[in-house]
Amino acid sequence: MTAPFDAALIDPLTTIVSRAAATILAIRADAALHPRAKPDESPVTAADTASEAVILEGLSRLLPGVPVISEEASAQSTAAVAASDVVLVDPVDGTRELVAGRDEFTVNLGVLRAGRPALGIVAAPALGLIWRTAADGSAQRLRLAPGAEARSAREIAAIRTRPMPASGIVAAVSRSHFDPATAALLARLGEVTTLASGSAIKFCRVAEGSADLYPRLAPTYPWDVAAGHAVLAAAGGTVTTPDRLPLTYALERGSSPIPGFIAWGDPSAVGRGLS
Repeated sequence: MTAPFDAALIDPLTTIVSRAAATILAIRADAALHPRAKPDESPVTAADTASEAVILEGLSRLLPGVPVISEEASAQSTAAVAASDVVLVDPVDGTRELVAGRDEFTVNLGVLRAGRPALGIVAAPALGLIWRTAADGSAQRLRLAPGAEARSAREIAAIRTRPMPASGIVAAVSRSHFDPATAALLARLGEVTTLASGSAIKFCRVAEGSADLYPRLAPTYPWDVAAGHAVLAAAGGTVTTPDRLPLTYALERGSSPIPGFIAWGDPSAVGRGLS
């Protein structure tokens, strides 16, 4: 089997994500989101299911036989995943933002190898931006019209994290899941400017050096994290558990929740602010 993170697959995977992005925007433009609540009370829309269908169809052709765990389809899957290579998909990350009319929602596609992120693509459809791992192991930001092929990107820029400053730290935080533990961590860092948003775009802000860290100390799922984790690692950052250990992914019967994590732009700053 061809390794999913082979350089030759990066552009085709990016194009699949781009097509999903266009599908989401078309549904939003037609005011046809039709949001509803899932059993866990989180929202889902017609855009989530349509985007997922586009991605799963594309992956079935490009990576036949490679296990795929996607957020919406995972509810119907109880199969254990024992393969070394796994694709994790969140067809709309930040559905609350989509429903609220904000532009921060993303499409996430990450590839794990032996429990560690090997490739990541995060698209922000409404912004016309895609962050991804590059063929040489670095990270990139593309300006790409949703629906267009990756090779037609108007701009491809290398991105890199920045050293954490002694003061004036910028933290990307969740608008919907900001909790007391995260607030306490930020208080211990001194004067901190927060950038609140939804979705994996927070990873991308750290990866491109416009934020220094992204603490998420509330539970989440692998499909929310893997793609952004891969992009951040390629840009020079790291993601740890709140106990300072490298974040890895144990996929049991489709998915296992992640209790919390901290994404750091500067690996030498790991542990800063933790009690």
